[in-house]
Amino acid sequence: MGLHFRKLGQGQPLIILHGLYGSSDNWYSIAKVFSAYFTVYTIDLRNHGHSAHYPTHTYNDMAADIVNFCQEHNIEKATFAGHSMGGKTAMLLALEHPQLIEKLIVVDIAPKAYSLLLEPSEHVLQHINIMQAFANVDLTGLTKREEVDMLLAEYIADPPTRQFLMKNLVRKESGFQWQLNTKVLRNSLPEIINGPDFNKILFDKSQITYPVLFVKGEKSGYIKDEDMITIRKIFPKAELSVIFNAGHWLHAEQPQSFINTLKYFLCL
Repeated sequence: MGLHFRKLGQGQPLIILHGLYGSSDNWYSIAKVFSAYFTVYTIDLRNHGHSAHYPTHTYNDMAADIVNFCQEHNIEKATFAGHSMGGKTAMLLALEHPQLIEKLIVVDIAPKAYSLLLEPSEHVLQHINIMQAFANVDLTGLTKREEVDMLLAEYIADPPTRQFLMKNLVRKESGFQWQLNTKVLRNSLPEIINGPDFNKILFDKSQITYPVLFVKGEKSGYIKDEDMITIRKIFPKAELSVIFNAGHWLHAEQPQSFINTLKYFLCL
């Protein structure tokens, strides 16, 4: 399938994969900085941004989409950076197709299932509330973004989260629409939160020769201290960097610290 993407700069390829509800637009400022050193591709994953809507949304789907993207663009090897859902996609890709990986950067996500929906954590409850908002907020007849924000607030208390989600709001002749494939994402939420099962993925550890960096936000709970045990079982030489005074969207909350961290890892 064709994925919508932005391309900046020249040099060796750097491919950036956004998280759930995100898009290539969210990473433009980061991509612009690194375009001085790389050919940077920021990709809209399936069912997000300007990419096509498809009836399934699994990590196998997304990893296969990226393999096809690399083939279409004659990319033999690249540095991959993935945030959250994009980070899990990048990890799966790196394990199943190590020949594609120059370096791997995983942003605020660990190779684990976060929660069963039967026992929802704080992270899962946030996603459930967001999906309920997508399902229940009726955009019909709304003409102002403030009206949408007011209705979203019934489900999502945090204003920055609402503003982030509303970046997916587009105005058509018929009125406001979500650019996201909200129905498929809602149905796929258990898979997005839990899968893939990295314990069941067969891979040759001798092929994991590429450098790996995990980056976490100090205030985020997505990567815990005990997760480094699992991370180093899979990626024995993985490094961990912490972005202080930042949560899950650390690249937006502390962009300069994030940029400096990646520059150090990439030897720039």
